[in-house]
Parts: sequence; C-alpha cells; structure tokens
Amino acid sequence: MKVLLFGSSGLIGRHCLTALLNESRVEEVVAPTRRNLSIKHHKLYNALVDFERLDEYPELFDVDAIICCLGTTIKRAGSRANFRRVDYQYCADAADLGRAHNVNSFLLVSAIGASESSPFFYSRIKGQLESHLKQLMYANLSIYRPSLLLGNREENRLGESLGGKLMPLLDPLLFGPMSNYRAIPARWVAMALVNECLELNDRTEQSPSVNVYGYDDIARMAASTSISSQTRQSK
Repeated sequence: MKVLLFGSSGLIGRHCLTALLNESRVEEVVAPTRRNLSIKHHKLYNALVDFERLDEYPELFDVDAIICCLGTTIKRAGSRANFRRVDYQYCADAADLGRAHNVNSFLLVSAIGASESSPFFYSRIKGQLESHLKQLMYANLSIYRPSLLLGNREENRLGESLGGKLMPLLDPLLFGPMSNYRAIPARWVAMALVNECLELNDRTEQSPSVNVYGYDDIARMAASTSISSQTRQSK
C-alpha cells in the first residue's frame, strides 16, 4: 500500500515514518514537508511543498491512506491565526483533497478534550477539525485523542517537559473515563496509527465509518501484531 504522511518531522510523525518505511506491506511513503528530511530511504518520497497551496500537488494523493500528525503550539505559531492555519486549515485541506482523490482512509491525531463547544481555543480548533472531517464521509475515518505526549521533541516545550515528569506519578490515580487523560508515549500513538492503517487496507466494507480513540484504545492498538516483526525489532 501507499501512505501519505503529514507531520513526518514531528514527535509522532517521526515514529510513524520509521515504522512505515520498515513495514514490508508498505510500498511507498509520501511525506510532504517544507524542508528536506534528514532520513533517506528507497521507499520515501519527501516532497517539498507549500502547505498554503496543497491543491497544486495532486500527485501526493495517489495513495491508499492518509495519516495526519500535523500540529503546532500557539507559542511556536506566533498567533492564534497562525495556529489555526496549521492545526485546522492545513489538515482540513489535506482531508478535502484526499477525499476528492478517492483516498479510502484518513487517520487524524487530534487531542483529548477536542470539542467545537470547548471554552479553550486549542480544544475548540481540534473539535472544529474533527467535525469537518466527519462531513467528508471517508470510508474509514479514525480520530486519535491522546493526552500529554511523552517523548523527545526537537524543540523545547517547558510545559510538556514538566508535565512529562509529573503525569506518570498521577497516572495510577486516573482510571475509568479518566484514564483517557493519562500521559502516553508518542511511540504508542504512532504504532497504533500504523497498525490500524495496515488493517484498514485489508478491509472490504464500503459504508463510511468513524472511530474515535482514547488512551485505552491507543494502548491496545499499539500492542497489536499487525506491524511486522522487523519493524518492532527496529524499535
């Protein structure tokens, strides 16, 4: 199968990229970025694009599935408008174009608390994006809602760094519905995404389906046996 991966240089995206490239059932990984990725691989097509004009790159969307890990912070974006451009508009444009090119599956990394009615700007934008995607009627739409992500980022995020130290101490107290707020390794999210992407490619059902995943779902899917042993050993 061929997979289009948005956000391949990010915390989750980097793990997704490695897993996809090591997976024998993946023929090609299309990874559009603004700057060249440091990784080189015979299955990787690293296209340099202007995300403001994604519609000018129709060749990107000749794929079986799209995994979207795009995301930023208001601090890094510089303003709410710029944050919305990345976390909503770029993702929505990718989904619109994928649907127009008859891509079967779209897998989105959203966030815990995503809701159009949220009083919090970040969660509200995530909720608006989810609602937009649901209207597109993909054969398979999967929405991942992790809480705090654990892992080494290329940029320093003080709040997440402190949270990464504190949350594991609080995680045992979070159970039942509150378990969705547990901190989760970014690698788990990536493994779940890749596992489901492979499984979706084998499905024959045609009716549109929407699945929303929290901590327990993601942890279970990350432990699935879908990914080849070669991929797991490389981790």
